[in-house]
Amino acid sequence: MCGITGWIDWTRDLTQDSNSLERMTETLSLRGPDASGTWISAHCALGHRRLSVIDPENGAQPMIRHSGDDTYVVVYNGELYNALELRKELESRGRSFTTTCDTEVLLIAFIEWGKACVERFNGIFAFAIWDVTEQELFLARDRLGVKPLFYSTAEGLFLFGSEPKAILAHPAVKAEVGAEGLAEVFILGPARTPGQGVYKQLTELLPGQCMTVNREGLRKTKYWSLESHPHDEDVAATAEHVRELLKDTTERQLVSDVPVCTLLSGGLDSSALTTLAVRYYEQTGQGSVHTYSVDYQDNDKHFKAHAFQPNSDAPWIERMTTHLGTIHHPIQFDTPELVAALRDATLARDLPGMADVDASLLLFCREIKKGATVAISGEAADEIFGGYPWFHREEALNASTFPWSLASSMRAELLAPDVADWIKPLDYIGDRYSQAIAEVPHLDGESEQVRRMRQMSYLNITRFMPTLLDRKDRMSMAAGLEVRVPFCDHRLVQYVWNIPWEIKAAGDREKGILRKALKGVLPDDVLTRKKSPYPKTHNPNYLAAVKGLLLDVLNDPSSPILPLINVSKVREIADSSTASSNIPWFGQLMSGPQLFAYLYQVNLWLKEYGVSIK
Repeated sequence: MCGITGWIDWTRDLTQDSNSLERMTETLSLRGPDASGTWISAHCALGHRRLSVIDPENGAQPMIRHSGDDTYVVVYNGELYNALELRKELESRGRSFTTTCDTEVLLIAFIEWGKACVERFNGIFAFAIWDVTEQELFLARDRLGVKPLFYSTAEGLFLFGSEPKAILAHPAVKAEVGAEGLAEVFILGPARTPGQGVYKQLTELLPGQCMTVNREGLRKTKYWSLESHPHDEDVAATAEHVRELLKDTTERQLVSDVPVCTLLSGGLDSSALTTLAVRYYEQTGQGSVHTYSVDYQDNDKHFKAHAFQPNSDAPWIERMTTHLGTIHHPIQFDTPELVAALRDATLARDLPGMADVDASLLLFCREIKKGATVAISGEAADEIFGGYPWFHREEALNASTFPWSLASSMRAELLAPDVADWIKPLDYIGDRYSQAIAEVPHLDGESEQVRRMRQMSYLNITRFMPTLLDRKDRMSMAAGLEVRVPFCDHRLVQYVWNIPWEIKAAGDREKGILRKALKGVLPDDVLTRKKSPYPKTHNPNYLAAVKGLLLDVLNDPSSPILPLINVSKVREIADSSTASSNIPWFGQLMSGPQLFAYLYQVNLWLKEYGVSIK
């Protein structure tokens, strides 16, 4: 994985401004700790930071290739999992290669097939290709948005970057936030509306979207989206289809020239991927698989089961590592480390995020990086297969809002009255919800129940899943670790999208069809384990620590968050029993302690980035 950035200016010679390109590129150094490269011409500047995974010796970027009299330059972040097939096809068409890296495959594919090349790619990617002859920049992002790509048209320029920080490093872009940005942070956050960059001058290219920039302007095209079709296979055939797709995508994503490990929680998703990895390593003679798990100091003493986190991971991790014979690395953190990492997690996102859920993942990735460069993770299975509690709870199914945002009224009360009047938080989330529902591709003749479950799946895939993919990308790349997510293979997502709910929930269980698909792959007790989310700390010391951080913010008259919030209401919550509540205000994991940590992160973000509210 890597970091990419650059800009276009038709009005002046960019070769006189190499310093700006260097600054923008350097902001992404954590994403690409192994190498740095820039390319600059009169009107286009491209920067790249590299994390070497495939062909470390020859994959330097920006990469330049010639075809006849034409010259093409690419910066690319991602992995093509069908690079070998594409290379063979391109060679059969007369194309030649000088490296074994997928960057060259991607660039030659563009030279051969033009903009339609994206339809042939299986992978996770964000890239920009400059056509020197046509004086045109082509950018694209993978179908599910695993890899990020932001852009700005400030002051008539076109700027882009893997993360907001790269664009904010250019002098033409200011860290300004308006009413929409504040609504994103305070009522939707840490989720974001697709395409919303929060900063006023920033937009995000949508998943499955590509863009062309030339002297005539900017043109965006959607090259992939979910399509609804009747599903004709029975339960047994569906389970077999799911198993084969998952096996294929996992094995594709195990290809690497550097060490690969898996993240293991002992749950259904990570156990399945780890088992498939172990089997593949055995078949290919690659030795033992290394697995990593995360936990917290004294969690065994303080853990209390509840509806959103029914059991702890530790016994199940031991069950799977013993069963598979992996080389396991248990990682554990204590409260002071989690609290200290809140700042780095905010800087990694360029926005307030998922509090200790982000911070712990960042610390976890740093530890993994000591022994591996690539990790396999089970993100997205719950969104795709219907694993979250809100797929199965009437109050969420009947709510006219995002099911992970049922506490919107409480959140709105935390705003200063004049800010609430300005951004109208409840209207904002209502509009964003209506927008999402209007996008759902329904089939004619669907019953109300079928329509609702399709809507829930769509909301999760297009609105909630990006939040977790953002988290995984920013925290892992801030540690120089590449994390691959096999459940995000677009073939699997498209297939499962059309599985009827009664088959998805086969056996009256969450992710029922996935459990059937994994019969004989996983031990029966692991196969039937009730879903438990990513682990968080239950140590009361964490609540005390983040409450103290927030109270320090509230007691400091220079804190930039103060004019934006209802300080007395926040103090009231800090002093009440709600502070230790397990009732989430966002998702499954963000309850009382995470609310305090999130507001602390908001203040930190406003301060560190010098955000102007306009």
